[in-house]
Amino acid sequence: MESKTQIYPVAIVGGGLAGLCAAIHLQKEGKQVILFEKKQYPFHRVCGEYVSNETRKYLKKIGLNLDELGVQEIQKFQFTSPSGGSLTSPLDLGGFGISRYTLDNELYKLALASGVDCRVNTEVEQITFEKNLFKIQTSHSNDPIQAQYVIGSYGKRSKIDVTLNRNHLTRRSPYIGIKYHINYDYPKDLISLHNFENGYCGISAIEDNKYCLCYLTTRENLRKYKNVSEMERNILWKNPHLKKIFLEAEFLYQKPEVINEISFSPKTQVENHILMIGDTAGLITPLCGNGMAMAIHGAKILSELLLKNFDNRTFVERQYQKAWKNNFGFRVWAGRQIQSLFGHPILTEFVLHFFKLFRPALSIFIKATHGKEFS
Repeated sequence: MESKTQIYPVAIVGGGLAGLCAAIHLQKEGKQVILFEKKQYPFHRVCGEYVSNETRKYLKKIGLNLDELGVQEIQKFQFTSPSGGSLTSPLDLGGFGISRYTLDNELYKLALASGVDCRVNTEVEQITFEKNLFKIQTSHSNDPIQAQYVIGSYGKRSKIDVTLNRNHLTRRSPYIGIKYHINYDYPKDLISLHNFENGYCGISAIEDNKYCLCYLTTRENLRKYKNVSEMERNILWKNPHLKKIFLEAEFLYQKPEVINEISFSPKTQVENHILMIGDTAGLITPLCGNGMAMAIHGAKILSELLLKNFDNRTFVERQYQKAWKNNFGFRVWAGRQIQSLFGHPILTEFVLHFFKLFRPALSIFIKATHGKEFS
């Protein structure tokens, strides 16, 4: 049992990319961290599983050896319209493909080796802040755990959002996300974005000669048909590229990973003094670069702010919100604007033909939705 009198400098709620990177960073710099994850590693997440190379130096700095994980180098981008039109372009910075199943688990092991107190299979039920101290109630203990700072890294949706009465919960989202891992004969250096009515589907290589196939669509698309398979046949398969993949690929799950109510509404980065990172700070549309890189970068920004200004909570909160907006605000905005053009057959065809005629505009689009290297 944990000591009732122990006060952790930092508690992190949620063990995704952002939470694990922040835990490792802070622990290695001398701040004892306790991390709560409601599941047991390793496990799958609905995610595109492409990471921009902007993260490489930082991941190496905190101790992750990507070369040992068999990541796939990705250097080209393909965009297709619902009718099958196609456009391919180089990715200036490029990226790599790796499953969250593998990446999160490796970061978890690194966190343990660094000394992080990791509590898996433990759900945080309530967080209260009083007299400059947090009390965290979990599913495994009647006694609250105390911490000076709490970082929220629990993902897209959580009961904590409900207890905090966060604004984005007041607006229902029409989006659902669905992910598979597949075996398929496909270029390993290519990430493709295949559009269909009211959605788009990404495919890219990950470790062990597998591919991630992940798509975003609407509840309305699913409601029209009996199940996911029927929806895929009647909607996704209208794009000939997707039809070929679904007919020829070997699907490695008995059923897909599914997540409902994906909200891209703006979120605040601080709620009741809880510092939010990753999807908890603001969900990234799949068309504004990649949320995995932003989650990792956000963890770095917050960790460095805490280490330099630990005794000044007000300054940390103010500067973190400012830094988050400066680093990610435009990318998030750009992603929302771009997303509004996708999923509409006529608009998507127009965008494809526009980029074919004005190739420099495509390069500008790609650069606008990716960040710069950080370490």
